[in-house]
Order: sequence, then C-alpha cells, then structure tokens
Amino acid sequence: MAVADTTTRALLSPAVGIDRSIRWARIRKRLVIGVPAAIVVLLFAACFLGPYVLPLPSPTGGDVLNSSRPPGTPGHPLGTDVNGNDVLSRLLHGGQASLIVAIAVNAVGLFIGGVIGALSAYLGGKADTIIMRGLDVLIAFPSLVLTIAIAQVLGPSLPNTILALSAFSIPGVARVARSSTLRVTSMPFVQAAALGGSPWWRTLLFHIAPNVLPQLLNFAMLGMGIVIVTEGALSFLGLGIPAPAPSWGNMIYEGQQSLSATPLLVLWPSLALLLAVLSFNLLGENVRDEMSGR
Repeated sequence: MAVADTTTRALLSPAVGIDRSIRWARIRKRLVIGVPAAIVVLLFAACFLGPYVLPLPSPTGGDVLNSSRPPGTPGHPLGTDVNGNDVLSRLLHGGQASLIVAIAVNAVGLFIGGVIGALSAYLGGKADTIIMRGLDVLIAFPSLVLTIAIAQVLGPSLPNTILALSAFSIPGVARVARSSTLRVTSMPFVQAAALGGSPWWRTLLFHIAPNVLPQLLNFAMLGMGIVIVTEGALSFLGLGIPAPAPSWGNMIYEGQQSLSATPLLVLWPSLALLLAVLSFNLLGENVRDEMSGR
C-alpha cells in the first residue's frame, strides 16, 4: 500500500508543479497590467479629485511671509514654496495640467494621424507616396527641437503647448495607422465589403477603423509618458504652462533656483513625473505584449 501511495504521489507531483506554474503565470500577467493601471487611476483621482476633496489652499497667490515652510506644517502637508504657495496643492493642480496636455496631444495625434495614415494606406499609389514623404520630412526634424521652435513662435500657454506637442505626435501615429491599415486591408472581410459595393468611407469607418484602433490606442498609451516628459521640458524652459499656473515642469524649474536650501521643492514634482511616466510606459508595454500574445 505504501509503495502504491508513493508511486501515485510521484506521478501527480509533475502535474501539480505544472498547475502551480500556470497559476503563477496568470497571477503575474494580471499584476504586470493591474499594478501600473492602478497607479494611473490613483494619479488621475489624486490630481482631478484631490484638490476638491482635500482642504487645500489655492495653488497660487500665497503669502510670502509664509514661504519655505517645511513638510508637516499645519495646513501644509508638504510645506510651502518660496512664494508661500502650498506645495501639495500646486503638485495636484500641476498634475492636472500635465495630464490634460498628455491626453489632448494624444487625442489630436490619434484623430489627425489616424485619419492621414489610414487614408494614405487605403488610397495607395501617388497619394500614399506624397503623404508619406511629407511625414518623413516632419520626422527628419529632431522632435524636441521642432517642438521648442513651435512653442517659441506660439508663446507659452496651455493651448499652444498642446499644439506644439501635437506636431511631433501626428507623424508617429500616422505611420502606425498606415501599417495597421495595410495589414487589415488585405483581409477577406475588407475585400468582400469592397466587392459588395461598399463606399470607401464606409469601408474605412466600419470595417478598417475598428481593427486599427486597438493598435493606435496602445501606441498612444506609450506616448503618454513621452508627452508628459516633453511638456515638463517645455515648462522647465519657460515655453510651456506659464507661471504662476503650476505644472510639474515649471515646479521643477522654480525649485531648482533654491535647490541647495529647499531640495524637496524639486523632489516632489520629479517623483510625480517619474511615477506617471513609469506607470504609463509599463502599462503600454504590458498591454502591447498581451495583445501580441507574448
């Protein structure tokens, strides 16, 4: 009897090990997507709901007599800056500006770039060549240099920052839309729709767009982190969100002017920027791997 039990355990142990490996793989897959997704949700909740839920003062118009207060000061959990403004309030309102810019830029890129890329692939021929060569010209310029030049011409403001950053978002989205459209166009259901007399716009809108959109959304998710960093660079240079309105970039710029005396004024927005970019990048990469079956 003992020999039989030993044999049974020996036969079952590999199956149990395989089952545990599969279970752990499923848990890991959920974690690598769930953790960054949860952080992104918390960032949005903190930035867009926090200022209206927490008893925080205005992010601007502080009292200079109350400047440079340390963290833990009553009424100022993260202290105040050199102008007497509450750091936590500016951090959350600055996150609103940075996230709004990232969402708006990617929305503009998705719409304009997606339409251009899909039309280019669907029309083909000379139209495709002309459109692609025009996009190549834009891509040939260094993205940050082009963005700085446009922002310098337009001037610092929230709408102008969105326009300047959209200039380098559109070509990348257009290329992804073109390659995805070329792949979908060769599929039988698209060819059947064309042979059935479906107008070109209807084929694009109802047959091609739903199959291209997931790839574009995934690309935009990866682009969120890039836009947040670039907006921070523009604001740091004084070409993005104009002071005294807060953004993570201009908070870092203002803090570095008194870095030796108050390093936390640079640390808080830098950590927020790092957390946002890292979360969006991890979420985008893991969603892409999930979609590709890796």
